[in-house]
Amino acid sequence: MKIVNIGLIGFGTIGAGVVKVLKKKTTTLQKKRGIKLQLKYVCDQDISTSRGISVDKKILTTDVEKVLNDPNIDIVIELIGGIHPAKEFILKAIKNKKHVVTANKALLAEHGGEIFDAAAKNNVEIYFEASVGGAIPIIKSLREGLVANQVQNIFGIINGTSNYILSQMSLKGCDFKTALREAQDRGYAEKDPRLDINGMDSAHKIAILTKLCFSKKVDFKNIYVEGIDEVGLQDIKYADDLGYCIKLLAIAKKSGDEFEIRVHPTLLPKKHLLSSVNGVFNAIFINSDFAGDMLLYGQGAGQLPTASAVVSDLLEIANKIDNPNSISFSNMDREVPLRKMRSIDNVETRYYLRFSALDEPGVLSKIAQILGKQNISIYSVIQKGRRQAQAVSIVMMIHEAKEKNLRRALAQLDKLPIIKRKTIAIRVERG
Repeated sequence: MKIVNIGLIGFGTIGAGVVKVLKKKTTTLQKKRGIKLQLKYVCDQDISTSRGISVDKKILTTDVEKVLNDPNIDIVIELIGGIHPAKEFILKAIKNKKHVVTANKALLAEHGGEIFDAAAKNNVEIYFEASVGGAIPIIKSLREGLVANQVQNIFGIINGTSNYILSQMSLKGCDFKTALREAQDRGYAEKDPRLDINGMDSAHKIAILTKLCFSKKVDFKNIYVEGIDEVGLQDIKYADDLGYCIKLLAIAKKSGDEFEIRVHPTLLPKKHLLSSVNGVFNAIFINSDFAGDMLLYGQGAGQLPTASAVVSDLLEIANKIDNPNSISFSNMDREVPLRKMRSIDNVETRYYLRFSALDEPGVLSKIAQILGKQNISIYSVIQKGRRQAQAVSIVMMIHEAKEKNLRRALAQLDKLPIIKRKTIAIRVERG
C-alpha cells in the first residue's frame, strides 16, 4: 500500500479538525483508495494547549523547518492563514518539491499567480478546495465538472457570518448590532468581525472563483467591495414588502469582453434560489453556456466541513502521487491578466433607495427633479405614515441606472436641507 506522508502547519480550529478526520477515517480511506495518509508532523507555535483530540507527542513540533525540509514529506498543509509567513512557507515547500494543500483565500487572491507559477515550475500540485465555500465542492466543480462550459455569471453567498446576520435581521426582526452580537456569542463571528462584515472575505473568494472560471488574473484592489454595516432593519422590512430579500453577494459577470467583479449588499427577488439560503450556510449560483443554471449549497465554514475539504484535496494529490501520469487540473490553466474590467462607475443596475426626508409638500418633486437630471427614472415609491415637519423614510425603486450618475444625484440630494441622513442605496439583481 502506498504511504503518503503529510506535514501540517497550523494546529488551530481547522488543523485540529483535519487531525480528527484523518484519525477517524484512516481505515475507510485506505479501503476506498488503497492509499495510507500518514501524518508525520503537526507544527504550531503552541503545541501544549488541548485541542480536544489526542496526538502523539512525537509528531508535535514548533519548528516549521522540520516540515518544510524533511525529504520524506510528500504534502504540506498550510492552515495558519494570512499573507506572511504563510506565503514564504508555501513557496519553500514548493521549492522543495512538496505538494501543497491550503485554505488560505487571502493569500491565493492576492498572490495566487506567483504561487501557481512556482508550482508549475517545480511540477507539484497546489490544491485549495477549502479556501471557498468550506465543504461545498465548488473548486472541483469549476475545475473539472464544468471544464467544457463557458461560465457567464457567478452569484455567491460566500460569507457565513454576514449571511447569518442578515438572516437574523430578517427572520427575528432584530437590528444589526444585536444580530452581530448573537453571531459572536454562537462562535459564527470573530471578536473582530471586520473582514466578514466589510465584504473583504467575500472579495478574496470571488477573486479565486474568477480565476477558475475565466482563467483571468484579477488585480485585487480593482474589486469593488462594500459591506453590510449600513443595512438597517428598515431596509430589511421594506425589501420584504417589495418582494425581495437582502444578501451580501459576491458577483462575477462576463459582458461581452468586459468583466464585472464586485461585492456588496444586494436585493434579490424572493423567488431566486439564493434567497432561501439562510444562517451560516453558503451557496454559489452559476450560469454557464451548456450546463445552464446550477446552485451549489452547503456549510461554508466550521471545523469539520472545512477539514473535510482539506482531506478531499489530500486524497486527490495522494492519488496523483500514486499515479504520476494522471492529468494535473490544479495547474493546467495559465492566468491571463484581466484587462477589460468594468469599473463600478460604469456598472448599470437597478437600485433601492431609502431617503430620510422631511415630511412636507414638494419633497418628492425635488428628489425626482435631481434624479431626472442624471437620467434616472423612478419605478415606484413607498412612504408609510406621516410626521409633519419630521424626517420620514421614503423608499424608491429605480430603473437601471449607471452608478456614477446615481452617485452624482445622491451627492446633490444629501446636501439638501430636506434630507436629514445619508441616503441608503442598495443594488438590485434580478438573478
